[in-house]
Amino acid sequence: MKPPSDIQIKLLKLSFLSLLSFTFFLHTTLPYTHYLTHPLSLSFTLCALLSLLRFKLTRPRPILLLNYSCYKPPPHRKCTYKVCESFVRQSAELTPESIEFMRNIYLKSGLGDQTYAPPFIFQPNTNTMKTGDIVPTLTCAVQEAQEGMFAAVDSLLAKTHVSPDLIDHVIVTCGSFSPSPSLSSHIVNRYKLKPSVKSYNLSGMGCSSGVIAIDLASQILKTTRKAEYALVIITESISLNWYFGDNRSMLVTNCIFRVGCAAALLTTDPSRRGDAKMELIDSVRTHHGADDGAYRAAFQEEDEKGYTGIALTKDLIRVAGVNLREHLKVLAPRILPLSQLGYYLYSVVAARVAGGEAKPVVPDFMAALEHMCVHTGGKAVIEQVARVLKLSEEVTEPARMTLHRFGNTSCSLVFYELGYFEAKGRVKRGDRMWMIAFGTGFKVGSLVWRWLCDSTQESDNPWNDCIDEYPLKTW
Repeated sequence: MKPPSDIQIKLLKLSFLSLLSFTFFLHTTLPYTHYLTHPLSLSFTLCALLSLLRFKLTRPRPILLLNYSCYKPPPHRKCTYKVCESFVRQSAELTPESIEFMRNIYLKSGLGDQTYAPPFIFQPNTNTMKTGDIVPTLTCAVQEAQEGMFAAVDSLLAKTHVSPDLIDHVIVTCGSFSPSPSLSSHIVNRYKLKPSVKSYNLSGMGCSSGVIAIDLASQILKTTRKAEYALVIITESISLNWYFGDNRSMLVTNCIFRVGCAAALLTTDPSRRGDAKMELIDSVRTHHGADDGAYRAAFQEEDEKGYTGIALTKDLIRVAGVNLREHLKVLAPRILPLSQLGYYLYSVVAARVAGGEAKPVVPDFMAALEHMCVHTGGKAVIEQVARVLKLSEEVTEPARMTLHRFGNTSCSLVFYELGYFEAKGRVKRGDRMWMIAFGTGFKVGSLVWRWLCDSTQESDNPWNDCIDEYPLKTW
């Protein structure tokens, strides 16, 4: 059966209130014996009871996040400034001007010296093209993907004490790498999942796909009344998408994208509520690809010499701001308190009366939330989100620190931020947390959670060895 819509739930509540009012009326105007046998009363009561029963049978179970794990590569994969410079100078296609351009991008990016690069960068220069560039192979890309996925899932299953036999759904999202067999098949084979497991692969959705994968898992789990488990793996393999040309709009991705992977386990099993970290309150996805500017803001294509890369246009930050505002129009009524919605509505009316001389105020989203995982796409993206939402440095601190420590890990970035909150011990039971991410296309996704426990010091938290150094001044 389909879960009831918001309108159906409101009608059910109205019917229940009407039943109470009608019962009170009959009780005060009819003799007691007549009240029990009055046909209208019996019919109305029967309809209300049937509605309540249908609501109970079709109401979706709460979506619980049992736990999550973030992959932390080994120390010898750290991508320091020295490693970056050494690798870049091996590219015969890069001009001195482009090398200087990349240096400036890196130094202003907000990334530190502790981020991680894919394995092929550290391999001996034996596999080269005529130009002398190191060529990442399919083997390199698969190695990068498997290392992150297997490490994250191993840790997650160990923490949750969930047998692979219990997993009903596997969702793997990897924006720019889609091998055959699929990455979800790698997981099924590695953990010997049952034949009835349902697998899904998301690709080409950019940094928002981690949020979108969680939303997909929740929608799947809501369709069944059985207690089921969904394993969500959020990764990226940048080996085959490393750009070796000289187009500056495509060189930016080499400077900010780094290795990362996260795995999360969701369930509708009510018996695991005491073990779960969070409950999903709401999720919102908006797609703005109908606008050509948004559609082309981040685009994979070949340059004039045939090298494939992802071009980040100068319009990207403006597009992010514009579409964030559109996204908030959908999200705000669902999470903001009435006081903030009323204040915003008043400012809209006042702005129109003033003939456009004044602008509507931005609602205070932190009035409805305690914490926020801001998209860690880069320094400019974090600043744009802060500008649109009028966020303080305290709110954006986890995003800025995550960018410094791990770089832009694409779709898994919000889970590294989540690890920062827990390592700092800032989350308490009942706190609400908002995750927001942007993706190519152009897409915006939001997840709103409620914490079911206080933050814990997990042994596999990727921040454990450095959390005392943060926060620090990054820009």
